[in-house]
Amino acid sequence: MVFDLTTFPGDDAAGVTALATLQDLDRYTYLVAGCVGEFWTVIHLAHRPRLARWQVGRMRSDGVRFGKALQMTNVLRDIPRDLRHGRCYVPASELTAHGLTPRDLLDGSAIPRFRPLLDALLEIAAEHYEAAWRYTFEIPRAEWRMRVACAWPLLIGEATLAALRRHPNPLAATEPVKIPRAAVRAIVARSSVAVWSNRALAAEASRVRRAASGGQ
Repeated sequence: MVFDLTTFPGDDAAGVTALATLQDLDRYTYLVAGCVGEFWTVIHLAHRPRLARWQVGRMRSDGVRFGKALQMTNVLRDIPRDLRHGRCYVPASELTAHGLTPRDLLDGSAIPRFRPLLDALLEIAAEHYEAAWRYTFEIPRAEWRMRVACAWPLLIGEATLAALRRHPNPLAATEPVKIPRAAVRAIVARSSVAVWSNRALAAEASRVRRAASGGQ
C-alpha cells in the first residue's frame, strides 16, 4: 500500500504516473502477489506431510513466480482502467524505448507502437506461468484440492493472456479483457477431471497455451 501511494500520487488520468523500470514492475508484482505464493508455500509445507519431499528453495521460488504470473495478467488486462486512475504499471523506460509516454496509452491509436511492448510483457507473464505449472505438477495427486486451487487460476489466467493477444486493441477496451463465463465453466469442467493426472493436466495447459500463442 505504501509503495502504491508513494508511486502514484494522482488519482485520475490527468496525473498519470508510470513505474520507472522493469525491475520496479517485478518488485510490484512480488509485493502484491509473489509474496503470497511464497507465504502459502511455507504454510502448506508446515501443515501438509505429503509435501515433505519438496525441494523447499525451488518451490518457494516457483511459488513467488506463481503469484507474479497472476498479477502480471491483472496488470496487462487492466491497463486502460488503471490509466484512468492515474496509474501506469507499464514501465516508463520501456515506453520511452518504443517512443511512447504513459499519456499516449490513453489514446487507442497508439496500439501499433504499443503492440511490440505488450507482446514482450505477455512473454514475461508466460515465463512466470511456466514456473507456476512446474509448481502445480509437483503437488502430489492425493492433494487434489491444492492441485485444483492452483490449476484453475492458471488456466483462466492463460486463457486471459490468449484473449489479450487476440484482442485488436486492448488500449481501447472499455472493460478489462476477460474470457466469457462459458469458457470459465468449460475450463473448470475439463480440469476437474484432468487434475488427477499430470499428463492430462499438462495437455490441458498446452491446449490453452497454444491458443495464447495463436495456435489452433
